[in-house]
Amino acid sequence: MTMSQPPVKKPESLASALAALQANRPLRAEEICRDYLLLNPGCKDHIRLLSHALMKQGRLKEAEDQVRFALSMEPKSPLLLEDLGSIFALQDRFAEAIPWFEAAIKHEPTLPLVHKKLGQALAALGKGKEADQEFREYLELDTDKGLVASAVEQMQAGRFDEAVTSLKNILRDNPENVDAMRYLAGIYYSKKLHLDDAEALLRHATQLAPGFVAAWMLLGPVLMERAKFLDAIAAFGEATRLAPQDAEAWGGLGNAHARASNVEESVQAFARSVALDPNSPGIQMGYAHVLKTIGDQAGALQAYRAAIREKPGFGEVYWSMANLKVFKFEKHEVTAMEQQLERDDLKTSPEIHFRFALGKAYEDRRDYDRAWHYYHSGNELQRTQIQYDLNEFELRQAKIMEVFSREFLAARAGQGCKAADPIFIVGLPRSGSTLIEQILASHSQVEGTAELPILSKIASSIGRYRRDNVQYPQAVRDLRAKDLTAYGEQYLEDTRRHRATDRPYFTDKLPNNFSHIGLVSVILPNARIINTRRHPMDSCLGAYKQLFGQGQNFTYDMFEIAEYYRQYHALMTHWHSALPGKILDVHYEETVTDLEGQVRRVLEFCGLPFEHQCLKFYTTERAVKTASSEQVRQPIYRGALGKWRRYERHLGVWQEVLDDIVRELPETVRNAGL
Repeated sequence: MTMSQPPVKKPESLASALAALQANRPLRAEEICRDYLLLNPGCKDHIRLLSHALMKQGRLKEAEDQVRFALSMEPKSPLLLEDLGSIFALQDRFAEAIPWFEAAIKHEPTLPLVHKKLGQALAALGKGKEADQEFREYLELDTDKGLVASAVEQMQAGRFDEAVTSLKNILRDNPENVDAMRYLAGIYYSKKLHLDDAEALLRHATQLAPGFVAAWMLLGPVLMERAKFLDAIAAFGEATRLAPQDAEAWGGLGNAHARASNVEESVQAFARSVALDPNSPGIQMGYAHVLKTIGDQAGALQAYRAAIREKPGFGEVYWSMANLKVFKFEKHEVTAMEQQLERDDLKTSPEIHFRFALGKAYEDRRDYDRAWHYYHSGNELQRTQIQYDLNEFELRQAKIMEVFSREFLAARAGQGCKAADPIFIVGLPRSGSTLIEQILASHSQVEGTAELPILSKIASSIGRYRRDNVQYPQAVRDLRAKDLTAYGEQYLEDTRRHRATDRPYFTDKLPNNFSHIGLVSVILPNARIINTRRHPMDSCLGAYKQLFGQGQNFTYDMFEIAEYYRQYHALMTHWHSALPGKILDVHYEETVTDLEGQVRRVLEFCGLPFEHQCLKFYTTERAVKTASSEQVRQPIYRGALGKWRRYERHLGVWQEVLDDIVRELPETVRNAGL
C-alpha cells in the first residue's frame, strides 16, 4: 500500500473478502485479509475470514493456527469455537470436533448450524440417538431449514402443488435461500414444466453458493432437457471439480458429452464414474451405450451385464443388448426375461422393454410367431404410453405441399445460402439411411455427423414472433431473399458444434427431414438430398420391431405406421415433381445387391470422385449412434432382404394399405428375399 492510498476501511475489506469467497476465489479472499491484517493484526473478524479462505484451499493446519490465535484473544467466541470444530470435522477427526461444537453451543445455544454440525459428527461416530436430538434442535432453530424440510416432506408425499407454494413463500421471505431454489427447480424438472425457471433458479443458486454441488448436479440435467449440451457439460464439469470422487457427477458428465457428440470424452468420463462406483446400474448402462457407439461391442456387453447383475429387473438394459442387432441372447437371459414378465409388480416401462427384447430373442431362434407375439404386444403397450395424432400429421403435410408448390419453389430458385456443405439423408426409420451415411462418411471429403435436430428447430422458429400468429409453413411465404440466406447460414452455424473435421462436406441423417425438403431447397439450394427407401413392408416391420428412445410415435400401431408411410410416399412424390432432379432415391435392396453401382451413383450425385474406401465402409472407424450401429460395421449381407416374408401371416393390414405402392416398386425391390 503506497502513502497516496488511504487505508481500506474494515467493512469494505470484509465485504470484498466475503465476495471473493462466495465467488469461489479463496486465494483472493486470503490476500484481502492478509493485506488488512498487516495494519490491523488483532482484527478477529479478518482472522476468522482468513481461516475460512484457508479451509477452502484445504490448508487446514494453517486455518487451525489462525483460529487458535483468535481464540487466545477471545476464548468464549462461539463462532471461533464452531470454526475449530469444523476444521477437525473436515479431517474426519469427529471425536476431536465434538467438544468444540459443544463449547460453542454452551456459549450460544441458539446457533442452528452448530447443532447440525454436532449432529453430523455424532452420527459419524455411531451415536444416532444423540445425533437425532441435535438435528431436531437444528430444524427448530433454523426456521428456513425447517420450512424447506416441510416442503420436502410434501414433495415426498406427492403433494407437489403444496410444496411449490411453500418453497415460493420461503423465497419471498428469503430470496437467497439456495436450498429452496434447488428443491423448487427439482419439482419443475421432475414435471418437465417451467424449465426456464428451473434453469434460472439453479444458475442463481450456483452464483450465490459456487460450491453447492447438489445445485450443479441438478443444473446439468435441466440444461440437458433444454438441449443446452455444452452448458450441461460445464455444469457437470464444475460438479466433478468440486466433488472429484462423486461417481454420479462423472456419469452426468459422460452423458452430457455423449449428447453433444463428444464420444471420446464421454467414454473417459463414464470410465472414471464406473471406476468410482462399479455397482451403479444406471452408470453401467450409460457407459455401455457409448462403448456401443464407438464399436466396442464386447465392452458394451460387459457393462450391460454388470448393470443387470445389480438390477435384474432393468428391462431397458435387456432391450439395449437386443438393440445391438448382431448380438444373440444366452438361453438363461431369455429365461430371466420371461420370469420378469411373470411378476405381478412389474411396471409398464420395463415390461415394454422386456417384450421388445424377447421379440428379438425369439426372432434369432427363428420362432417368428412367438417373436411377433412379443413385438406386437410390446407395441400395443407402448402405444398407450405415447401421444400421436395421425390426422394432425396429415393436415401438416398437406399445408407443406400447399405452400411449397412447384411455382413457389421455382420463384425462389437460386436464393438462400449458396454453401454446398450439407448432404441430407432422409427417409423413414430402419430404411437403410445409416448404411448410406456410413458409405459417404468413408469418403475423404465427407464427415459423418449424426441425426441433427437443427432443421426442424429452424422450421418451428419461422413465424414464432409474428403478431398475426401465422406459423410455419405458411410464414415462409413472407420471407425475403435475405431471410432465406440468413436461415441457411444459421443452419450451418448451428451444425458447427457437431463437426470435428475440416472436410468440405458433412451428412445430416435425420430421417424425418423429408418433411422439410422444400425448406432446404430455399435456404440451402446447393445442398444434396438423398432419400433412402426400402420395401414398404420391410420398412414398416423394421420400425415396428424398434423401440425408439424418443419420437417416432407413429411406429407403435399397425394402421398408423402404414398410413404414415402413405403420407411419406405422397410427400416424396410431391417433392420429386416440384424439385425435379433435386433428390436421389436410393433403394436399400439395390444397394445390397449392387453395392459398387449404387456407391458410384451416390457419389456422382454428390459431386464426389469415386473412392474405393466407400466400398469398405464397414472398416471406417467413427461413432454411430443409431440402431444400425453394429450392422454398418459388417460387410454387406443379404439376410435382411425380404425379412417381412417371415411374418407375412401377421401383416394383412399393411398389405392392404400399401398394395398400390408396392406394385409401383422396381422388380428387384418388389421381389427381394424370394
